[in-house]
Amino acid sequence: MKIISDKNLYSIKLKNNLKKKLKNISFNKNIFFVIGGDGFMLKTLKKYNKPNKYFYGINSGNYGFLMNKYSEKKIINNIKKAKMISIYPLEMTVKNKSGQLKKLLAINEVSILRQSKQAASLNIKKENKVIIKNLIADGVLVSTPAGSTAYNLSVHGPILSLNSKKISIAPISAFRPRRWKAKVLSDKQIIFIKNNDIKKRPISAVADNFEVRNAKNITIKINKKIKFNLLYDSNNSLQKKIKIEQLRKEFN
Repeated sequence: MKIISDKNLYSIKLKNNLKKKLKNISFNKNIFFVIGGDGFMLKTLKKYNKPNKYFYGINSGNYGFLMNKYSEKKIINNIKKAKMISIYPLEMTVKNKSGQLKKLLAINEVSILRQSKQAASLNIKKENKVIIKNLIADGVLVSTPAGSTAYNLSVHGPILSLNSKKISIAPISAFRPRRWKAKVLSDKQIIFIKNNDIKKRPISAVADNFEVRNAKNITIKINKKIKFNLLYDSNNSLQKKIKIEQLRKEFN
């Protein structure tokens, strides 16, 4: 058992409270209690990326989609009855204009973003089939089901059910073609993105919160060999949170 917290005062306070609560209770040594927001959880998952690890998040940030609410009275019972959900990350391989390769994981999304005042010019393929030859936009976003209610939803991408076995690709402020909409693809497909104009229109590739600048070619796929096990309170699962967002989108 390991308790990890963000560095803000509220997170540290919750960490100290949880230590006292769990002092005389035995839990699986592979359980990590992560106190913070979604961003801190993403960093922690990647830092402790090893098989058979389990992560119970406690929200001390804002929305905390990957986290659980902290209850002083119910925390022990909530932990004991928590349900596990396994998610698979995107693997992003980037080749920059100097020919250097960088490989990163993204649990929520990969964002391809313009790096200057000029809009990006992107060629996008799935396997050997062209999706769009020349997208002029601020960028494009590839999302997992777990990340489909995050940045993806803000750019009007589709919300994906956790067990859908899909990924989405959505434009960010598309200029040409203006009405190009998001695509939903099988999570078995590999996406290839090429910068059509490296000198005039530089782009960066961002895996969650890790950035590679001056990207030339980007390959994105789901890595089924890596699995993150998240623990959720039985009445507040990730599936339930996604369902709520799907319904909210329908009625708003």
